[in-house]
Amino acid sequence: MHTRRTLRRSRMAAGVLAAAALLVAGCSDGGSTNTASTNTASTTTAQAALAPLPQATPSALASYYGQKPVWRSCGVPGFQCATLKAPLDYAHPESGQVRLAVARKKATGPGKPLGSLLVNPGGPGGSAVGYLQEYAGIGYPAQVRARYDMVAVDPRGVARSEPVECLDGRQMDAYTQTDVTPDDQEETDELVAAYKKFAEGCGARSAKLLRHVSTVEAARDMDIVRAALGDRKLTYVGASYGTYLGATYAGLYPDRVGRLVLDGAMDPSLPARRMNLDQTAGFETAFQSFAKDCVKHADCPLGGPRTTPQQVGDHLKAFFRKLDAHPIPAGDADGRKLGEALATTGVIAAMYDEAAWEQLREALTSAMKQNDGAGLLSLSDSYYERDSGGRYANLMFANAAVNCLDLPPAFDSPQQVEKALPAFEKASPVFGAGLAWSSLNCAYWPVRATGEPHRIKAAGAAPIVVVGTTRDPATPYRWAQSLTRQLSSARLLTYVGDGHTAYGRGSTCIDSAINTYLLHGTPPPAGKRCS
Repeated sequence: MHTRRTLRRSRMAAGVLAAAALLVAGCSDGGSTNTASTNTASTTTAQAALAPLPQATPSALASYYGQKPVWRSCGVPGFQCATLKAPLDYAHPESGQVRLAVARKKATGPGKPLGSLLVNPGGPGGSAVGYLQEYAGIGYPAQVRARYDMVAVDPRGVARSEPVECLDGRQMDAYTQTDVTPDDQEETDELVAAYKKFAEGCGARSAKLLRHVSTVEAARDMDIVRAALGDRKLTYVGASYGTYLGATYAGLYPDRVGRLVLDGAMDPSLPARRMNLDQTAGFETAFQSFAKDCVKHADCPLGGPRTTPQQVGDHLKAFFRKLDAHPIPAGDADGRKLGEALATTGVIAAMYDEAAWEQLREALTSAMKQNDGAGLLSLSDSYYERDSGGRYANLMFANAAVNCLDLPPAFDSPQQVEKALPAFEKASPVFGAGLAWSSLNCAYWPVRATGEPHRIKAAGAAPIVVVGTTRDPATPYRWAQSLTRQLSSARLLTYVGDGHTAYGRGSTCIDSAINTYLLHGTPPPAGKRCS
């Protein structure tokens, strides 16, 4: 996810995953809770492995693999940009093309060049090009940037690569303020209407592309980029959803795996509801850490030294209920007020990075003590990538488009959500209800899912490093453990701590282990833990 800019905005985009709707969708402790046919994978499906593609390049794709990028100035000093093409539909390469935006920063030296290092911040929907220009290309360790050309490609449907579009700014403002904890049938109907309007907007504005923004297609695009760059194998660092993209690449092209780092790992074997439930529990774990820290500070508006984390959560929920009934001013030029939905998003945004906890305390103090919601609104806007002019990046549009294509929906109806509420609220008393209802958005998607839960083995691949953070809110640690067990050549590197992802976030131990792997090809020893 990103470098620090009010909330490490580059990093935060990386953490939006699962079935992000009005919030990021949530998840739980791992116990099975519901058995709806759309979400509970059968044993056969859950254990099915992603099959590798033939090693030989199909003749129909030869022209794509023969491309040579024409580099030009990006307008950002030190960076170059190019455009490559990929087939819209790999099953029918003749049916159309998509344009992929690629950026690079050449290796600075000294030392023997090691080729290209592709980076992806996650999402789905996070701009890899933006991440490279704002963080990775200048913030990655100097010794890594010295030996590698730092490269990024925006996946199809994202940012500069033919972005999916759904709603305009004012429509998105209304969407993000929709109540995701409905109290009655009228509010439930309003939420369903919001999901339908969002889906219809995507279908109307991006109809052709919506069927072809899957993770498998994006991974196949990466292989075209690899070939165009002249690299025999792919070297890659992916964060959050970027781990799913990287693992998918490894499953499709195990013989072309170079040095892969999958930081903040996702588990491709999980159905959507289980994934959302696990993530809900992850946000609760992060909130518990925040609560324990908050009460140590004199400015904590949620309690004092003797306040328990449960009481902190109760106080926050009471504040959310108050905002649900009476939104407060937020100093917004467009007249938005801070209601429950935006406030909850602001709090969740700060869970991604413990460095944002101070900012969250200040924002909560202003809102709870001074009736000023500007701080929480700012956090929410950073999460949604809304600028001061009321314009939204396409993060949330691409996020839904990819997620709703990759997996069948977590829920088919409001009735299914209502039955699942106890499990979600058990996973997170603070966020559970909102994250459960947010998992309903794919039920109304205009395109049926093409993907299913599956395992990724990548038999024959070179060693792959999977990184997991023990109190990661968005990609729970157990997902890293599961992905490590699936990948035949994976090594698990554990960070014992808070926050989403671990590389480049202050742990010398983590950074040293990954740098050694990237520079020398030596993975960390099995079971290595850092704190």
